[in-house]
Amino acid sequence: MNPGKKIVIVNHSDSRGGASVVSVRLLDALQSLGADASMLVTHKDSTRPDIVVAGDVRKPFLLEHGEIFLRNGLSRANLFKASTARFGLPVSNHPLIREADVVMLNWVNQGMLSLKEIERMAADGKRIIWTMHDMWNMTGICHHAQDCRGYLKECGRCPLIHLPKHRSDLSHSVLERKSELYSRAGITFVAVSNWLAARARESSLLKNQDVRVIPNAFPVEEFSIRPEHIRAELGLPEDKKLIIMGAARLDDPIKGLPMAVEALNKVHDAGQDDCAAVFFGNLRDRTALDSLRMPRVWLGPQGDFSRIRSIYAHGDVVLSSSQFETLPGTLIEGQAAGCYPVAFDAGGQRDIIDTPDTGWLAPAYDTSSLAQGILKGLTTPPSREQLHTHVATRFSARTVASRYLDII
Repeated sequence: MNPGKKIVIVNHSDSRGGASVVSVRLLDALQSLGADASMLVTHKDSTRPDIVVAGDVRKPFLLEHGEIFLRNGLSRANLFKASTARFGLPVSNHPLIREADVVMLNWVNQGMLSLKEIERMAADGKRIIWTMHDMWNMTGICHHAQDCRGYLKECGRCPLIHLPKHRSDLSHSVLERKSELYSRAGITFVAVSNWLAARARESSLLKNQDVRVIPNAFPVEEFSIRPEHIRAELGLPEDKKLIIMGAARLDDPIKGLPMAVEALNKVHDAGQDDCAAVFFGNLRDRTALDSLRMPRVWLGPQGDFSRIRSIYAHGDVVLSSSQFETLPGTLIEGQAAGCYPVAFDAGGQRDIIDTPDTGWLAPAYDTSSLAQGILKGLTTPPSREQLHTHVATRFSARTVASRYLDII
């Protein structure tokens, strides 16, 4: 990398959602390596001078979602499952962008950035690196294709769009617009997991594009296998082995909470009575854990990162039952604190768990196998030091930032 190059990271927010958290971590890591880096957002919660607000996103946000709302026959059902990037802020004229040599796009939806503006940045000679945190770059309008395979050839008749119900719907027209942009802009796409890269390389949009794999950055060095708080301070059960499961919203359908409960019940029914389940994050349906027979505690949302680190450090197993994850951060965080990760093989989990000594991958969505993995983590886990070292060599922020600088 030329040390004189100016880098700007563009992301929807500096705090809201997983992409925001890892974008700020990447910013810090790039700066620690001597890069001249700043960040452009539409929602800013920090007071950092190197993170700058791009403008008021309300108008393009309303225009985009108003169009989706109309195309869905005035239904709100799929309003936030789709993005079109047909409207956005005039970001290409922002001073940070005009001065930048390299523009690193992260999650830029919800009215922040239009495809037209990205094309303008490319025409101005900006080097564009676009990190993919979900499938949106390779589909027409959806962030997660799930069982739909339209993106392999051409989107159309999209299950998220009700009107018109034919091939040339909104998903098809946006896919064509993306194809035009990609053919001219010379973008380097970065997938945060090998699973996501494989989906990109088989898609009609990205199969002939430059697709790299660089994982999200995690502050692995901040995690210790020794907790910072005692159990009583955290509200954790004493004298129990702990199975930890966390999420921004635990009962989001994609997190598969009912399957986690089913697997935990199998562990309990197998006679493993020396353990308890610990959940943290939002829970809209307070009855979602009522069928769990194992002792449990729900800690609610956790805003204090030191408490989260301690929760993991007291744990024995970190559990994910997600139906789909590009790169599940809770598994990395738990492993960094010495927990044995257990998950379904349903996305980027293979980038974290590659041998039985680094975790357990259950066939999707086999809750009996998931229970087997939990039992292994409770009874014959590898050393906590070994688990921490494994994740540190792959996902530390400086390691990830160095890989980005290598492609700039």
